Amino acid sequence: MILVGNAVISDDIKDQFFVCDLEKCKGACCVEGDAGAPLEDEETQIIEEIYPIVKDYITQDGRDAIAKQGTWVVDKDGDKGTPTIGDNRECAYALYDEKGVLKCGIEQAYLDGKIAYKKPISCHLYPIRVKKYDGFEALNYDRWDICSAACVLGTQLGVPVYKFLKDALIRKFGADWYDELVAEIEDGQSKEEIKLG
Repeated sequence: MILVGNAVISDDIKDQFFVCDLEKCKGACCVEGDAGAPLEDEETQIIEEIYPIVKDYITQDGRDAIAKQGTWVVDKDGDKGTPTIGDNRECAYALYDEKGVLKCGIEQAYLDGKIAYKKPISCHLYPIRVKKYDGFEALNYDRWDICSAACVLGTQLGVPVYKFLKDALIRKFGADWYDELVAEIEDGQSKEEIKLG
């Protein structure tokens, strides 16, 4: 375990390798699972505000699901998340590109400069899942077979999870926090190398 600020970070985040390989997985994380993308409280209001712009980026099925369920929902566990199409199929904000890859309509609006919000932080941080407890947050690596191609590519490129998710971790916790995480990991690795040497 690594401790940085009020975060307890699983060793997997430094030890496992990961780089999304959309050509292989086709954005399966936008459709697989038993609920939509988890949302933080402040994100629900942001999504309500940006929806009039984002709706032009998503499918008609997505718009229909949002018209019926709202811009966000409360799932069976009482957590806030994005609505899904049909019986927990793809996220209502997802769209297919010309290659059949699922992408985020919110992110596409962001990339086009239409909104300042990139996408739900839970999506940006994936495969890290953040669980809040009294006084601290736990960051864990979420192993999922649909991401096996990302693990292979990450290993080939030598990119650990924490480096792949640098931008997302900075967005969530700040640059100083990320620098401290890197220092903790690299200092720990240097000490291990000295022991082994």
